[in-house]
Amino acid sequence: MKAHQFSALLLFACALSSCVVGPDYQKPRLSMPKTWNAKAHDSLDKPPVLAEWWKQMKDPILDDLIAQAVASNLDVATAKAKIREARATYREQVGALLPTIEGTASATRNRSAASNGTSATVYNDYQAGFDASWELDLFGGNKRTAEASKYGVDAANEDLRNTLVTLIGDVATYYIQAREYQQLTELARNSSKSQGQTAALTRTQFSAGGVSLVDVTKVEAQAASTHADIPSYEISYAKSLNRLGVLLGRSPLLLDSLLGKRSRLPIPPSRVSVGIPADLLNSRPDVRKAERELAQATAKIGAAEANRYPSLSLTGSIDSSAASVSELGKNSTIGWSFGPSLTIPIFQGGQLKAAVDVAKAQRDQYLFSYQSAVLSAMEDVQNAIVSLNRSRARSVDLAKAVQGYSAAAKLSKQLNIAGEGDLFDVLDADRSLYSAQQNLIETNTDIATYYVSLNKALGGGWAGRIDISQPAVGDTNEAPHIQVKQRAQ
Repeated sequence: MKAHQFSALLLFACALSSCVVGPDYQKPRLSMPKTWNAKAHDSLDKPPVLAEWWKQMKDPILDDLIAQAVASNLDVATAKAKIREARATYREQVGALLPTIEGTASATRNRSAASNGTSATVYNDYQAGFDASWELDLFGGNKRTAEASKYGVDAANEDLRNTLVTLIGDVATYYIQAREYQQLTELARNSSKSQGQTAALTRTQFSAGGVSLVDVTKVEAQAASTHADIPSYEISYAKSLNRLGVLLGRSPLLLDSLLGKRSRLPIPPSRVSVGIPADLLNSRPDVRKAERELAQATAKIGAAEANRYPSLSLTGSIDSSAASVSELGKNSTIGWSFGPSLTIPIFQGGQLKAAVDVAKAQRDQYLFSYQSAVLSAMEDVQNAIVSLNRSRARSVDLAKAVQGYSAAAKLSKQLNIAGEGDLFDVLDADRSLYSAQQNLIETNTDIATYYVSLNKALGGGWAGRIDISQPAVGDTNEAPHIQVKQRAQ
């Protein structure tokens, strides 16, 4: 082949190497409602402030717990390792687009057989050379594979963000639950103490003949029933604390001392901005991850389609052979070869077409997963908005109920001491007050929990820097070495 003909062939191959097959990815267009059906109290349609949303509850202990969880949680560490894996895979696939060059060298000592009275000859043979190859990727199979790997990196990044969103929401939720059980335990202690004082007073009245033994038994039974709630609340508190310990990767005993006896619930802000439904496409990391996985699956169709087309590779080699090392490159025998290699798939029993169909079916599955993720995100936000709004309204009514039952309980005790009231009124007022106080604590907990759920549903998460460059295990002695076998334990 003449030089100009070969050059023309090379230029033509390079032009073809910019070609790709398979569908080019386009982000699906989804029909999104313009507003939410119900809004949180005084909410606005402007984009919500999602970065470090938990700090709006102004609880330094919660802020510290979340920072610790982000630094030491094992799910976060796993997500960071997945990003390192995805990035390394992408670099590996990009490398397939470039030529490969290998060096070879050999040294042999040879002895020729004696024949016709000639003595055997002993000689050395040294060889050195280079082999090179380059697949021109005529129809973009390698490009599509690298493209899919790039989308995989994006999906891994969104997976880390989603892990952080879930982690922060879980830490806040279990912290709020721990505070709730602290308050309920304190309420049960105070109520049982007050009811115990009433029981003591009733027994004194019984000794004086003012009440019956049945009255004494009822009062003591109510005090015991209220006191019996304390172990249940302490169990629930311990479980919340233990779960926090798992999320933070530390001992729950240390958390118990950190929370202390202070039982104030985190208070959400009175105004919450929720934005518009279309914001979820950019703010929810699980939605963004599903969209990146759809893009990755689309690129894999092109990779499978490219296998049905011819492939062209350029290969070349240079070899040098001499009787001594010093003669290599000087008095050596030098040979070379260079030329294209064309591979054409002719009959594969339908496997290549089936592989394309498999890739397309997988793409459709990821499309449905993306659509489902968007719908689930909208459901989460709508549920959180309604729940937060209704819980706030319920809290107002319960606060009034507690105030009323408190006044009724105080008045009924005064009348009973004065001998003008009925003991049943005292017991009923105490029971109603205790129940209303329980409901108020639980509803205020719901308000804080639904605020967490709303920010989690909107995609709020960590805004600080996350270092993913360092692996968890620091390998040593990776250079060539003699392996020392470990003895079985």
